[in-house]
Amino acid sequence: MSELSRVVPLSTVLRLAGSWLVVGLFFFQGSELLAVPLQPLTASWVFLLLFCTILAAAFGVVHEADHLARQLGEPYGTLILTLSIVSIEVILIASMLLGPGELPTIGRDSIFAVMMIIMNLVIGLCLVAGAARNGEQEYNAQGAASYISMIVLLTGIALLLPNFTSGAGEFSATQAMGISAITVLLYGAFLWLQVGSHRRFFVQPPAGSLHLPQAQAGTDADVQPPANRREMLLRTLVLLGLILPIVLLAHYLAVVTDYGIAQAGAPVAVGGVLIAIIVFTPESITAIKAACNNEMQRTLNLCLGAFVSTVGLTVPAVLVIGLITQKQVIMGLSAAEMLLFAITVGLTLVSFGGQRTSPLQGFMHLAVFAVFGLLLFYP
Repeated sequence: MSELSRVVPLSTVLRLAGSWLVVGLFFFQGSELLAVPLQPLTASWVFLLLFCTILAAAFGVVHEADHLARQLGEPYGTLILTLSIVSIEVILIASMLLGPGELPTIGRDSIFAVMMIIMNLVIGLCLVAGAARNGEQEYNAQGAASYISMIVLLTGIALLLPNFTSGAGEFSATQAMGISAITVLLYGAFLWLQVGSHRRFFVQPPAGSLHLPQAQAGTDADVQPPANRREMLLRTLVLLGLILPIVLLAHYLAVVTDYGIAQAGAPVAVGGVLIAIIVFTPESITAIKAACNNEMQRTLNLCLGAFVSTVGLTVPAVLVIGLITQKQVIMGLSAAEMLLFAITVGLTLVSFGGQRTSPLQGFMHLAVFAVFGLLLFYP
């Protein structure tokens, strides 16, 4: 019992209990609460309840995955954390696509919002906060280059190519199947190399090791304390117990989100931003903490790795759902978004093109995010 209480603290028990109580509420009363015509007051408190519940569960997922990450070491641990969070994003996007509303751009909007939030807001905060506490920080340049290359390739194919194959920014059915297969295969190959022969690319280099031979660099970082298998099993079960409520509540959140966007006359892209906020707020806090702890490589694994996983998993899911449901799926970015995409990629290349970080680049990333926020509401 003492070990169980140590592994599963009271805060986690409360998250689990609260999440499943809300699931029970909507299982028995969901159809009545969201009956048409939906009232603004009902929609407001239902949205707040669902938003807070899913966000709390997401924080719990990150907490448990972060413990697993510490036990397994890099890059295995961060992969668990990243894949857990991205799976939540895919679930939320799928729920909105399968909902009653027509949201053909929700996949594109969510991916682009994640790009702006992760690669500009979060990385900007990490560079500034990390420099304020630790000065210039070291990271593994080969790992950063690998992430950025994957981002350019996968995101370019998914969000830029449709504008040049179709005037409407869509893929044909054959193209959608081919792009989905290519994306899954490439992402799978990347993961296989990341945990295999190229694992050293994603490990924090020891302090002062920038000029060591490659065979010596990173060896100390690879040493991990032995994992407690029983604790890992318990944390895995708790993690799954926190993800399931998100899966079960995602449909209801999609309904009230569609209603709120329509009633407020807000841009459709706000739905994508909302998904990005729900999903990546907990992981973003973890990344900022890592930067403050002088673990810049872990920050990059969380931020850049999260976006690679976002594209690698979300694009095939969105395209396949579109093919199955015969719903329109628009992936092509607007002209302004394409320019922000190019600026973000170019700035990221400069920020992580050396071997140490600079807070100046952090302020630049934050400026790009501010422009994104401005154009979101004042296009």
